[in-house]
Amino acid sequence: MVIHIFVTERLLVLIFMRRDVFQAIADPTRREIIDLLARNPQNLNSIADNFSISRPAISKQIKILTQCGLVTISRRGREHYCSANLVKFNEVVSWIDKYKKFWNTKLDALGDFLEKEAEADKNSPIKPGKNEK
Repeated sequence: MVIHIFVTERLLVLIFMRRDVFQAIADPTRREIIDLLARNPQNLNSIADNFSISRPAISKQIKILTQCGLVTISRRGREHYCSANLVKFNEVVSWIDKYKKFWNTKLDALGDFLEKEAEADKNSPIKPGKNEK
């Protein structure tokens, strides 16, 4: 038996596309959902009550957050409860820290340069901006 599978390039991209924390926080609705769940776990209906979009739209956002690892879903009886997994934000913190160190180094160097320039201007015999008579 021979099975032929036809896969387009677009389908391959969809299959291998992995969601990450940065995709999750890119959307304002998902950020609001994370804020809600950071306070306490909620079921899907109570989450949806906080938004003017449809419940299926909320479910889609929850699915994305789950794929990113920021939300976990557990069953309690017939209800599905969502909880925030804020540990995943460590990826964002690590990325930001890298650039924070970079910019702090650059800004410290700029501050040192400006201080040296100000000191040089103080010690200069010619004062800039003064008209001589």
